[in-house]
Amino acid sequence: MAKYFIKRFVVAIITILIIATLTFVMMHSIPGGPFTREKALPEAQIQILEEKYHLDDPLIKQYGDYMAGLFRLDLGPSFVKIGVEVNELIALGIPPTAKIGLFALILIVILGIPFGIISALKQNKPIDYIVMFMATLGVTIPSFVVATLIIFVFAGGVPALNWLPTFGLTSPLGYIGPVLALAGYSLSFVTRLTRSSMLEVLRQDYIRTARANGIREYKVMAKHAIKNALIPVITYIGPMIAAIMTGSFVIEKIFHIPGIGGYFIESITNRDYTVIMGITVFYAAFYIIMVLLVDVAYALVDPRIKFTKGKS
Repeated sequence: MAKYFIKRFVVAIITILIIATLTFVMMHSIPGGPFTREKALPEAQIQILEEKYHLDDPLIKQYGDYMAGLFRLDLGPSFVKIGVEVNELIALGIPPTAKIGLFALILIVILGIPFGIISALKQNKPIDYIVMFMATLGVTIPSFVVATLIIFVFAGGVPALNWLPTFGLTSPLGYIGPVLALAGYSLSFVTRLTRSSMLEVLRQDYIRTARANGIREYKVMAKHAIKNALIPVITYIGPMIAAIMTGSFVIEKIFHIPGIGGYFIESITNRDYTVIMGITVFYAAFYIIMVLLVDVAYALVDPRIKFTKGKS
């Protein structure tokens, strides 16, 4: 197993470097620059700024300097926010984004998996129809529509239900709207995926054999059915964690949350190269880490999965 994960780690590093390289090339291929404004700056001022940030250096040298900084985990300075490092912006944006993502993840896991299991065990019963109806709504309604409805109904649109704040995370109630909007799609998808996986497992011969041997039903469910049914769910949850823990640009915008998504949109608008590249690399690294953790979870959930030579 150690050789397998070393190999995957090396591949992950190479992938991040490729992403950083492609982002660097694309940023420098776009016409204009970080100091391009609607009201043009004096040419002399632009030259001073480019010299300060070494943007007048040959492109290959700029690339080498950026990659050297990346290996030191130094993402460089922001070209727009004077005196602010990209690392600082990420450090400021991650806490509110991660808090919402963590609460959404907890909601998805503690509701999505049990609902899916119950729906499978009660197939074609009223509770199954109700759960599947709600899950279908959840996967078809976009998160920004859910967020807008939450604000309209519970944050002033209906005067009698003016329960939730609409701006920032100034109180515990402020988390409810963005968490529900962020979790909606994934909660519904996990519910549907758990149900379909559970139904497939329940049809397997080893489940019938266990029941025929007189093993109690709860043991059949706990030791065999649920554990194996969770394997495809884990496949989805790994990348899902990366997605929700790094935030939703739309949700953060709607609820005015000062998260990393806001900094990313602002950096694109301002053509702040280093911030765009830094956050992109951060997203990529976090996603790859989650995929690696999914591989570990495979081995823990299903002992039949072995990491041997020639198998990966």
